[in-house]
Amino acid sequence: MDRVDYEPLIVQDLINWEKHQELKLSPWYQRRSVWTTPQKSYLLNTLFEQKPVPTLYFRHNVDLEQDKSLREVVDGQQRIRAVLEYIKGDFSAFHPDRKRKVTYDELSSDQKKRFRATKLSGGWLLEATDADVIEVFGRLNSVAKTLNHQEKRNADFSGEFKQFCLHEAASRVSLWRDLEIFTANDIARMQEIEFISDVILNMLEGLSDFSNSKLNKIYTDNEENFQEASDIKKRLDSVFSRIVSISPSTIRDTIFSRKPVFFSLVLVLDENPHAKGRKLEDALGKIDARFNSDKPPNERPKADSEFYEACRASTQRIASRKVRSRYISKFMN
Repeated sequence: MDRVDYEPLIVQDLINWEKHQELKLSPWYQRRSVWTTPQKSYLLNTLFEQKPVPTLYFRHNVDLEQDKSLREVVDGQQRIRAVLEYIKGDFSAFHPDRKRKVTYDELSSDQKKRFRATKLSGGWLLEATDADVIEVFGRLNSVAKTLNHQEKRNADFSGEFKQFCLHEAASRVSLWRDLEIFTANDIARMQEIEFISDVILNMLEGLSDFSNSKLNKIYTDNEENFQEASDIKKRLDSVFSRIVSISPSTIRDTIFSRKPVFFSLVLVLDENPHAKGRKLEDALGKIDARFNSDKPPNERPKADSEFYEACRASTQRIASRKVRSRYISKFMN
């Protein structure tokens, strides 16, 4: 293989190539179409949002008998199929300018034009043999690192619940930084998305142990349709708007900067909509002062001692979560 050249293309190019039978989507080494409808819908939403998608790789051939160029898809078959199937009306997707999922025909003329003009990245394998193509295909489809549980969920799911959690976590990145709840590495490894997912799970099903299997299930159950999205969004907005309204140091410089304790605070605030402003700041200050008391834990009042231990050990178990929740709630009344 001589080299790989990178050139931009637009969605309309894919449409034109398929129309003129100049696109080879299923070379012998490619797997068949395996994407689910939620995965396809997620890709289209990504394009509508003008967010980046991975580069599409092609090998260019000339068909002398038909006197035309052929573009063989080396990597990106599923993405290209999703785009072409959307144009044909095979499924719907969320558009940022619409309140519900829409098919291609339901887009306005301007929305259709913007979509067809969406830029994509194309990599062209020049003078590539079959052996070159197979090696490149293998390299592009290998995984370079061990994924944590949330990264695996991000790879395995593309539906409404995944999109909802991703948006809710991403929209609060400045808050995570201001409060120092998550480090840059935490965010890079999607820990804030897992946090939001677990909060929602507990909002819907009640207080429970942290469980990756339960998170996997809620992602699975809400892959096609997350019916509670509107209600959960209102509840999250209510909680975080009150957190944003108080001094960042009230959380950043206290016991509440610890993720498990902040988790408990979020759920308590969801159940106590009137806890806000100065009242909330005073409550958090009192809790932190009791936690950092000079008295040894065994000499403190029973409730204080139990809260202290619940913030230190087995922080994701239901027993600790219950203790923290009861204790914090007392100060919100």
